[in-house]
Amino acid sequence: MKLTYRPEIDGLRAIAVGAVILYHAQINILGHQPFKGGFIGVDIFFVISGYLITSIIFKELVTTGSLSFKHFYERRIRRILPALLFVMLVSIPFAWMYLLPYDLIDFSKSILYSLGFSSNFYFHYSGLEYAGGVIHGNPLLHTWSLSVEEQFYILFPIVLLISFKYFRKYLIHILILGFVVSLGLADWTSRNYPSISFYFIHTRMWELLAGSILAYLEIKEGHRSQNKILNTILPSIGLFLIIFTIVFFKLYFPHPSLYSLTAIIGVCLIIWFSDSNEIVTRLLSSKIFVGVGVISYSLYLWHFPIFAFAENINFTQGSLFKNLLIGIILILLSIFSYYFVERPARNRNNKFKVVFILTLISIFILIFINFNILHKEGYKNRFYISKNYELDKSKYFAEYKNFEVNYNYDNYDYRKNVLIIGNSHAEDILKVLSKTNLNNKIYFNLASPKIRKDDYNFQIKYMYKFLTEKKAIIDYYEGDFYNHLKKQYDNADLIILSSAYHHTDLNILDNLIKILKKDNKKIIVFDNALNQTTIAGFNRLDYYIFKNKKIPEENILKKIEEDMYLDLKNMKEDNEKIELIANDNNVIFIKREKIFCNYDLKRCPSLTQEGYKIYWDYGHITDKGAEFFAKIIEKNELFLKYLNSNLNISSN
Repeated sequence: MKLTYRPEIDGLRAIAVGAVILYHAQINILGHQPFKGGFIGVDIFFVISGYLITSIIFKELVTTGSLSFKHFYERRIRRILPALLFVMLVSIPFAWMYLLPYDLIDFSKSILYSLGFSSNFYFHYSGLEYAGGVIHGNPLLHTWSLSVEEQFYILFPIVLLISFKYFRKYLIHILILGFVVSLGLADWTSRNYPSISFYFIHTRMWELLAGSILAYLEIKEGHRSQNKILNTILPSIGLFLIIFTIVFFKLYFPHPSLYSLTAIIGVCLIIWFSDSNEIVTRLLSSKIFVGVGVISYSLYLWHFPIFAFAENINFTQGSLFKNLLIGIILILLSIFSYYFVERPARNRNNKFKVVFILTLISIFILIFINFNILHKEGYKNRFYISKNYELDKSKYFAEYKNFEVNYNYDNYDYRKNVLIIGNSHAEDILKVLSKTNLNNKIYFNLASPKIRKDDYNFQIKYMYKFLTEKKAIIDYYEGDFYNHLKKQYDNADLIILSSAYHHTDLNILDNLIKILKKDNKKIIVFDNALNQTTIAGFNRLDYYIFKNKKIPEENILKKIEEDMYLDLKNMKEDNEKIELIANDNNVIFIKREKIFCNYDLKRCPSLTQEGYKIYWDYGHITDKGAEFFAKIIEKNELFLKYLNSNLNISSN
């Protein structure tokens, strides 16, 4: 039984893909991003997929009493794989040219997992965020949604066939139960395990089943809504709900969850109540909407790698013309992909055997290329590499947590205890101080929730909770960390607060210092860590070397480091607040620029004399950078004076 073509469905596809593209384009109007909820477009696609796939399967079941899995999966292969494989093959040369070894390895793994219909699992376990709006990550991050749909196509026909044959009377109840359970899981999981909820199928199933329920009711009843009043009103309400969600959905809302229901209900209203005489249906059925909807799959496939590679080489920065050019390239590639890949693959006049063989050949080519990339470790010599300098961040990830955890808990020698509290930039302070000769007189330690060498930092806001809510915060962490942290705190002779102060930290900093002083703790407060401007995900020095494949000469290095110093002005307002809080509480305040930058020359060093990089990203310090700053601190009279006045270490 052939489905009746509904042009408004293609119109809905146009809205869905348009929302996703505008979201990832990160369009900014007067400092405001009007499409910050655009990732909801993926959810719209899920509802449409659930509706169409269930319509196909259920109509065949009603008509023939059985389901041809061969024909079903043939249609899915024709529809999904050729265009996807084409985008992957075209993306590889650009990945080779523009991705660093670590990122190229990640890119290759994402292709291999995507070929196995499981890239959503890979991206979750890799810790990659799709809904953060960040583009310079994996160019194929968007394939997670295809893996969810493919998993649905594998599982759902089997479940529907069994339910139809043995529980036909309760089929609608099974669909509704699945919807309710999945929605409940999504809402709970989004609040507790947001990445799992975003990527996994069990928390996305309700969106697909929303479309399935509509398809079942339509086939069972033989029609959709025939109420003229509702058909006139509800599609407009549906479109409003979709647009409202796209414009006003906040990134911090749990998603998918009950918050996501507005857009899903909106899609369902349009699907069920659309009528050829109604204005929204006519709008969605117009040539422009249908035209975009027809090529929506290619648009979705192409937009993310195009944006990612353009971002990676800083192609569109500050150029309206180049942004428009990227948009034109996206449209032209999508049209080409639709007419010369999608349509021929889906054309029944072209034998499936030919399509299948070409698909298999493409898969084998992709497997061979990407396994080779993994075997060669991302061909790490493609970019500048020397004995002392590496662009690839993976090396610095490995060394970042590699510091000694020590403390004079039991007063077994004369050394004093300094407890450092803050986020990852507190770890940087620990790395620097632990490499100084001050170790002979001081134990430096990081406030942390777990007793392990790879402890995560215990941020300022959590220390505040620890001191105000006491054991209430224990539930947030595993293990007996409370006694460990209490011992750290009780034995601290001096506390250093060091962080990239977010608004939450600034709001509680004054209260935290007052609590520390009440407990007779001596305190040193650092201002914000350097947060240098990044270009396509690189810090200034890395980006120069990435483009030019060489260490900059002194005059260029001087300009890079002067620009880094200027970046400190971006934090001036917050740093003034921190200084005011410290002064009001009569505690020592230290400007990082007086230690970590050349205050007289107005430069922030980014390269050691031996040619080692000092920062591995926007502001986190490498091991060699820590050694570099340790030598500076050992000679910094002001900092040593602060330590001595608080710890009386000069006599030790």
